[in-house]
Amino acid sequence: MSATTLAPTLDMNKLNSFIGQFVMDLGAAVHSGMVVIGEKLGLYKALANGPVTSAELAAKTHTDERYLREWLSSQAAGGYVTYDEKTNKFLLSEEQAFALANEDSPAYLPGAFELALGSLAAVPRIAESFRTGAGMGWHEHVDGVFHGCEKFFRPGYAANLISTWIPSLQDVQAKLEAGARVADVGCGKGASTILMAKAFPTSHFFGFDYHDKSIEAARESAIRAGVEDRVTFEVAKAKEFPGKNYDFVAVFDCLHDMGDPIGAAAHVRQSLAKDGTWMVVEPFANDQLKDNLNPVGRVYYSFSTLLCTPCSRSQEVGLCLGAQAGEARIRGVAKSAGFSRFRRATETPFNIVYEARP
Repeated sequence: MSATTLAPTLDMNKLNSFIGQFVMDLGAAVHSGMVVIGEKLGLYKALANGPVTSAELAAKTHTDERYLREWLSSQAAGGYVTYDEKTNKFLLSEEQAFALANEDSPAYLPGAFELALGSLAAVPRIAESFRTGAGMGWHEHVDGVFHGCEKFFRPGYAANLISTWIPSLQDVQAKLEAGARVADVGCGKGASTILMAKAFPTSHFFGFDYHDKSIEAARESAIRAGVEDRVTFEVAKAKEFPGKNYDFVAVFDCLHDMGDPIGAAAHVRQSLAKDGTWMVVEPFANDQLKDNLNPVGRVYYSFSTLLCTPCSRSQEVGLCLGAQAGEARIRGVAKSAGFSRFRRATETPFNIVYEARP
C-alpha cells in the first residue's frame, strides 16, 4: 500500500523532500557521538598529520582497527574526513583540521557536539518536566555539559572578545589597559575571565559562578595560564556576588539562564562604579519568532529547551527568558533594573553584545 493510497492529498515531492531532511537530521544526531569519540581519542589530531589507512591510524592512536574503520567511514560519509579511494587513505583537509584538530582555532567545533550529547542525556527528565513544569538546575546535568559548554564558547570568545567586543564599548578598553576592577558573573570554568586577564595585565578580575565544580576548574585553569595572581574565582550567585565599584561587569551567555535576571541586573548595577559598564553577551536572536526560524535559531531553541529554560525554571522567579530572548527583552531587563543607557554594541552570527550603563 503506497503513501498516496493512505493519504491521497499528499504531495509526494514534498514528502520525499521532508524524508530527505529527516535522513540528514538522523545522521547529524548520531554523528554528534562520533565527533565526541574522535576528539576524546585524539583521532582528528592524528589525522591532521597526513593521510593514513585505518590500520596506520589505529597504530598511531592505540585504538582497535575495526572500530576505527567504521568510524572513519561515518566521518567520510558526513564530510568531516576526506577519503582518497585511490590510496584507501583518510585525511583532514586544511579546513577540516582547522575546525576539528586545532583547539586554539576560533572555529573549533568538537565542544559543540560534546555539549549537545551531554544535553541529550537529560531528555527523560526534561520530557517529564513538560508535564510537571519542574526545572532542572545547571549543576544537575552530566559533566559533558560543563566541559562541552566551555569548549563550545571559548573559540568564539577567543576570536572576538579582545579584538572586537571590548573595543566596541565606550571607554572600557582604556580602563582595562590602565588597570580596572572587573567582575565576570556566571563565569563557568573561567575561559572568558582568563582571556581578559591575559590581555589586560594591569587589571584585576573576579569570576563568580554558583556551580562549585566549575569554579574549581576555573582556579586550576588560572594557574595553568599563569594569571592566578590577578584572577580570583569564587562561588557566588548572580544576585549575591560580593564587591563594589567594579569598572566593568561582564555576563557571557547566561543572563537568559537566570531565574531572576532583573534581580541579577539590579545587583550588577549597584556593584558598578558610577561610570562603570555592564556588558551582556547573549546568543544572537531577533525579537520576532518568524525571524529566528533558521539554522542558528534551531540550535539555540533546542539548547534552550534542554538547558536554559529548565535552569531558569529551577530558580526563584523563573522568568525563563530563553536563549532566543532578543534585544527588546534584554533591554527591558536592563531598564527594569535601573540602567538608563542601553545599546547594541556589536554582533556576530552567533552572539549579540549589549552595553548598559547606570
